[in-house]
Amino acid sequence: MKIDRGILMDPRTKLLILITVTTFALGGAGGDATAKTIPILCMAPFVLLLTAKRFKTAIIGIILFAGSSMLLSSANAHNMGGFLYYIILGSCGLLGRFLPCIMMGRYLMESTTVSEFTAAMKKIHVSDNIIIPLSVMFRFFPTVMDEADSIGSAMKMRGISFGGKHSSKMIEYRLVPLMTCCVNIGEELSAAALTRGLGGEVKRTNICKVGFHLQDYIAIAICIVPWILLIMDVVR
Repeated sequence: MKIDRGILMDPRTKLLILITVTTFALGGAGGDATAKTIPILCMAPFVLLLTAKRFKTAIIGIILFAGSSMLLSSANAHNMGGFLYYIILGSCGLLGRFLPCIMMGRYLMESTTVSEFTAAMKKIHVSDNIIIPLSVMFRFFPTVMDEADSIGSAMKMRGISFGGKHSSKMIEYRLVPLMTCCVNIGEELSAAALTRGLGGEVKRTNICKVGFHLQDYIAIAICIVPWILLIMDVVR
């Protein structure tokens, strides 16, 4: 079954967006100089998820992000103080900074195949020591999520879930099997990567054609703006 991946973009462009969002939204680089660009960067992952028809993930993310921003703004506007304010500040601050980065990482992994990512990294001459672990990671997280869904469905039938008859057994019957699966999945994917010849001395061929299109240039231009503002602020 063909998966709708939304706007066709080069993996290098997606990686640039992820690095930019992480640097300015999560890291807070640039301060006031880049403050006006941060809302645009934060909304970019949700827009990309919507184009890929990940409506549920995107809508939930938008609600959480917008809700945390509004709650934090309201608390600051009313000069709220005390312990409650610090809870709101901590939870909303973390959610507002981490959520766009997590959503962009999810979009990158779900919309990029391992072959496309490998081909893109080869074009910029990235070392195999970096490509191989990242290639394994690209398959690791989706596989773990599938395993978690399967374990959750099986245990839910037995009443082992939040609000179920045996909710106290969730750690034993859901978390422990998932941790075991993670170890096995990591070993199997590493073996699969070696079997496919990743890291071998012979140059590998790749049928994936990666390249920049109009949408890539637009995304790159948007990402360059905060970097230029950051450099100008440092030079001053």
